[in-house]
Formats: sequence, C-alpha cells, structure tokens
Amino acid sequence: MRQLALFPLNLVVFPGEKLNLHIFEPRYRQLVRDCLMEGITFGITPYLNGGVSRRGTEVRLLDVEKNYPSGELDIRTKAIGVFEMDDFQRELPGKLYAGATVRDLTDDRDADPALHARTRVLIEQLYGILGLRRLFLDLPDGFRIYDVAHQLGMSTEQEYELLEADTEAERQIMALRHLEHILPVLQETERLKERVRLNGHFKNLTPPTF
Repeated sequence: MRQLALFPLNLVVFPGEKLNLHIFEPRYRQLVRDCLMEGITFGITPYLNGGVSRRGTEVRLLDVEKNYPSGELDIRTKAIGVFEMDDFQRELPGKLYAGATVRDLTDDRDADPALHARTRVLIEQLYGILGLRRLFLDLPDGFRIYDVAHQLGMSTEQEYELLEADTEAERQIMALRHLEHILPVLQETERLKERVRLNGHFKNLTPPTF
C-alpha cells in the first residue's frame, strides 16, 4: 500500500494511453508543480454516479506543453498502471488536491488467440461502417483491448467495467459482447440510410421471372 495523489475526472484512462489535459484549478496546478519538483505521479479516478470510483489509473507527467499568463497549464501525461483505493482523502496533508492509500494491481496481459482473432474481425467491420478504416489499418497485430477501448463506442460506465476486469481475457469477452450487440444495430442503420437515400431515384431493378 502507498499514498497517491488523485485527480478525479469524468473519464476512464487505460494503461499505455497518452492523455493531454488543460489544468486550470489551483489544486491541480499545485499537483503539477509537485510532479515537476518532486517527481511524483498521480492517479486519475473516474467520477461516476456522483462519486469517486475505487479503481483508477496511475499517470506520469511527461511535459508541460504550455504555461498561460493566468497560471493555467497544458500538460501531456502517460498512463502507467491500474490501482485500487483503500481510502479517499479530499485533501492530502498540507495539499489542496485529493489523495488515497492505494494498492497496485497486477496487469495480466495473457490474451486468448481465438478471441483476439474474432475481435479483430468485428473491429474491422465497425471501423468500416463508421468510415474509419484508416484506424484499422494502423492497428498493430498484437493490440490489447486497452488500445482500442475508446474506439468501440462504449459508455463511460462500460469503459470502467473494462478497467475493473483483472485479465486481458476478461476484457476480450466484454469487448466481443459489446461489438456483437452494436454491430447489427449499426448495420441496420446503414441499410435504412441507404433506403432513404435511394427513395425517389430511378431504380434499375430486374423483374422476377414467373
């Protein structure tokens, strides 16, 4: 167990993700200064359903991109791991920002090859429907669910469920279920759009033989 500064936000961050943030509140400007001066990291905990979630993602400050005359900051960060809170403090001693005692969680990276292959097929279908084929072409062969989680059309709550999964295999199953649910809906929507688009146009149809 160890103490970690916290930055609750209305989003889920996944390990390996690079996140750019605009910092304007005095408490988080203080947090950035402490990261620069003391080399500390901080945790981003999703703020869901009116409360701070128990599980979050530790991030490291990479760079301060811009300092504004007002004291506001643009920063670049990278997520490095997942943790679970034991207790939450609105203000750490002598600080303006929140913190908690946390427990680091082991990252189980073992994927199921069959689930991976199936997920890849469905992601290709999804990106094709959305006109985002370039994203699929840029997708590495050994991608993890964390790498594509923000591009699957999940709600923040669903993304948090992914963060709560302890293994890559669990995350694969959750992603597959989601894709198998939304793809038929998107495909039907595309068919409907095409029917509406063709309505009123001259149709070249082959009559049935009878």
